[in-house]
Amino acid sequence: MRPDPERFVLGFAGLALSSRKFDLESLQTGSTNQTELSAGTVAALAIVVPPLPVQKRVVEVIDAIDDQIVALTAEANALEGVYRGGSSLLWRTAGGEEAAPRSLGDVMRLEVTRIPMREGTTYRLAGVLNAGQGLVDKNEFDGADTEYTAMNVLRENQVVMRKLTAWEGPITVVPASFDGFVASSEFPTFVLASDVFPAWMKHVCRTPRLWAEMQSRVVGTVQRRKRLNPDQLLSVELPIPSRAEQEQAAEALDAIEEQVGVIRAEADALSRARSRMLMGLLNQTLKIESTELEA
Repeated sequence: MRPDPERFVLGFAGLALSSRKFDLESLQTGSTNQTELSAGTVAALAIVVPPLPVQKRVVEVIDAIDDQIVALTAEANALEGVYRGGSSLLWRTAGGEEAAPRSLGDVMRLEVTRIPMREGTTYRLAGVLNAGQGLVDKNEFDGADTEYTAMNVLRENQVVMRKLTAWEGPITVVPASFDGFVASSEFPTFVLASDVFPAWMKHVCRTPRLWAEMQSRVVGTVQRRKRLNPDQLLSVELPIPSRAEQEQAAEALDAIEEQVGVIRAEADALSRARSRMLMGLLNQTLKIESTELEA
């Protein structure tokens, strides 16, 4: 089905339909795994059709915003590539060579604090994301609403991992914003030694090098049920530079990470503004200038 070129400027119909995504989804037929939308259903959908010059200007404005979003996304992706390449700094001394390997058991120790789950007490549950991407807030709950009698409590600058599916890299350093959150016994915690910079360890948790070491140590017969126990994590050996060298590497990677975050936030904000602007232009609550209309 093609839009009538005498009624629609190229691209305008697509924008108009994209703004009605919820309506289109509600009109789909079929099963959960396979749905379809008939051409007749789409054709019957009512949309506001402004004059062709206005349509043209709407498409131009939205295309310009889309180009900017694409450019910002490409810039962020490129910086993430720089970050991945720069992760080799984590293992290097000031002289540029790889530091001597040490076992993680030399630089951190298992330390699990259990707290009882009490009725009438509110707790916040944390989950550990894959690939060292940090923690996720899984909302609060009452102690009476869980089957656990006790749970592990997380503290700032501890290392926490998920034992299950450890080859996916579910390990990170607890930030201040998650201090006091709880997790099940599947999430053991570790305290770093004084010669390990927590921000350095945060970046280490994002490296495929660590994940590969974790993967090689998992135990179990069923792939999705394989676990990595704390003592197996502590047996991992990695190059560990001096604390001062760790701080320098972490500072460089933090700067890249921060810039990526700024750019992605800008792209997200622009995307939200695009949605609002498109809706306003389509329902004509926003007016758009058109030199062709004025002529």
